[in-house]
Formats: sequence, structure tokens, C-alpha cells
Amino acid sequence: LAGVISFSSQAFGQSGSKVLMIPREGYSPDLDLMIKMKVGVMNILLKNAGFGVDIATTSGSPIIGPTQKIEKVLRLVDIKLNDYVGVIMPCMAVGGFPGPPVSPEAVAIVKRALVDGKPVAAPFGSVIILAEAGLLKGKKYAFARDPLKTDENWKLTDTRFVGAIYSGQGVVQDGKIITSGACPNIEKGWGIENKTVQLTKTFIAAIGSK
Repeated sequence: LAGVISFSSQAFGQSGSKVLMIPREGYSPDLDLMIKMKVGVMNILLKNAGFGVDIATTSGSPIIGPTQKIEKVLRLVDIKLNDYVGVIMPCMAVGGFPGPPVSPEAVAIVKRALVDGKPVAAPFGSVIILAEAGLLKGKKYAFARDPLKTDENWKLTDTRFVGAIYSGQGVVQDGKIITSGACPNIEKGWGIENKTVQLTKTFIAAIGSK
């Protein structure tokens, strides 16, 4: 049976606060897993903490896997960032480097969010959005591996991370930027522990801090 992740523009608790969720767009080898165990888990934790959740992408198209789907998706160009207390970006296992193009709308939103003092959380592939935006310069961040080092399996480096401080695979917070180096797909393929719960809880705590 198909599972539908339910998102609502109605805010819950926290004085009517809402969180903006921006999944990366592009081909995913395991969209069902990411909808259920990444987006779904984040959604549950945020709603249990009293937040409403809106999801938005560049296209605004429903996100549909073989059995899982997200039907209510807004367009990033229609988003009013003042309506949200923070931004969280599921990576959706769409690939690391070089991966699909990074959404310029997503880049603009995360830049504005951090200028406004709102926390931004990104696991694995979505950390690339922060790097693309130039927001990791001088900042500590997490990733599945150091994107500036090569080895027998990795022949390319990602120069968007030059000037940033690689700090391992776990959850790393530097100011209002929260990152982690693994998602459910990376856990399945590489054996690196998925940190979705810890990342989301750290993000929730950052919303409440000054």
C-alpha cells in the first residue's frame, strides 16, 4: 500500500511557528527510503515538538516513489521566509559530487535565513547547498567524507568546500548551521550511522536558542 507523507500549512504550538523543509531535487536511487525514513522522521519529530511543516521545492511537483509519496509541495518562489523559524533540507539521496545542479532558489533562501538568525539544518547531500552558497567558509561541518581529499575510490574534490572545516560524519553545529554526514541511504550503502533523529533534535533546540 502506498504511504503518503502528510504536510500541513497549519502551524502547531510554539506560538504558531512553522518550519520550511526543502528536499533536494534530482534522481534518487531509493526515494521510498528517503521519503519514509528521512522526510517522514523529520516531519514527525518537528510536529511532536509543536511545529507546523511546509515542504517546498523549485518545481513544486509532488515527490513520488514506488510506494511512498509527498503530495503537498509548494514552490520556493512563492515562499515568504518570514513565515518560518528555520529551514531543514533532506538530501533525498540524489547524489554528492558532482550531483545535480543546486537550486538557486534554495541557495537564496538559506542565505537569507542565516542572515535573519534562523537555523538551517542539512544532512549529507544537502550540505552541498550550504557550500554552493558560500556559507561554510570558516565553519565546521559534517559530511560522509572530506570532500577535499582523494583516495583510491574518490578521484575528484569539491572546491566549493575550500575554506570550510571538515569535522567528521556525526552531527556538527557551528552557530545556526547544523550538518550531519549520513542519511538512511548512506547508512544502508556505506554503514555510516544515520543521524536523522539527532540532526532534527539539534535543529529544534537551535530554534529555541538565541
